[in-house]
Amino acid sequence: MALPRITSPHTKGNNRTQRVMLLVLAATLPGVIALTWLYGAGTLINLLWTSAVALGCEALILRLRQRPVQFFLRDGSALVTAVLLALALPPYSPWWLTLIATGSAIVLGKQLYGGLGQNPFNPAMIGYVVVLVSFPVEMTTWPVPHTVGLSAGLQHILGIASLPDGWTQATALDVLKVNKSLTVDELWANPAFGHFGGIGSEVVNLAFLAGGLFLLHKRLFSWHAPVGMLAALVVMSLLFWNGSGSDSHGSPLFHLLSGATMLGAFFIVTDPVSSATSNQGRLIFGVGVGILVYVIRAWGGYPDAVAFAVLLMNLSAPTIDYYTRPRTYGHRKAERGFKLGE
Repeated sequence: MALPRITSPHTKGNNRTQRVMLLVLAATLPGVIALTWLYGAGTLINLLWTSAVALGCEALILRLRQRPVQFFLRDGSALVTAVLLALALPPYSPWWLTLIATGSAIVLGKQLYGGLGQNPFNPAMIGYVVVLVSFPVEMTTWPVPHTVGLSAGLQHILGIASLPDGWTQATALDVLKVNKSLTVDELWANPAFGHFGGIGSEVVNLAFLAGGLFLLHKRLFSWHAPVGMLAALVVMSLLFWNGSGSDSHGSPLFHLLSGATMLGAFFIVTDPVSSATSNQGRLIFGVGVGILVYVIRAWGGYPDAVAFAVLLMNLSAPTIDYYTRPRTYGHRKAERGFKLGE
């Protein structure tokens, strides 16, 4: 009788995968509540649809790979990927957009490499980038908070009708990027801007910050990656901040509370599989993400940059691990290189 070979992550012990994933899902609740308060049922519909697609794609690929479907579905990793995608996508996204994003995340970002624990890239960010590059208009247009009703939202999701122009808006990051003449003070009269980081966005970022601090309190990850990312983003925005001039790229507070900053810092760069492994490596990884986020936001072709920054640093994670290997206890630090014959 052939027995299935089950490798890590394991289902036993206090840090079993299922428990970790459930805690991550619980930590997203403040963000879910904030998004639902701002945009109505659109976020909840995203959550239900991405979850169904993720579990369906996961089960299908596991069946094709002749792996135990029930065992791997119970670990909760597919649900976490689905929830992170649902929170990153605009509320009331068309059903086909969500389907493509979630299917790409599970199939291309996770199962193509062998499943959980073997993927070099963050699966949720793979799915997000696929639809962002392919459908930029749908991905950069968000509903105006407290305007879209359930009926109009469902019609937009199903492709029956588009949302009226007065019910959609560009994000604050997009408005700042395309601005060439207005000062920051004049821009703040735009409905897309709130007090600091864009109307709605600042509330959502604070909600994800609360969830991230909960995970940090539970010691599900170390502080190195999120602090490195946020600190690098603050330093970069301070260095290139031009006050309220028309060529300003935004203040440090603006960058901290806009876009997907806090979601990226506490729920994406802390991924133990696609990030660096040592504490020093995680700090370098986070700093790299923070620098890239600012560079792409300020001078790149996309208003937000968390997904691109994370994927680029995922490529660098093996190199970071190589140069930040922790010294084995009781041994001297290994010397670089070797002599012929030794």
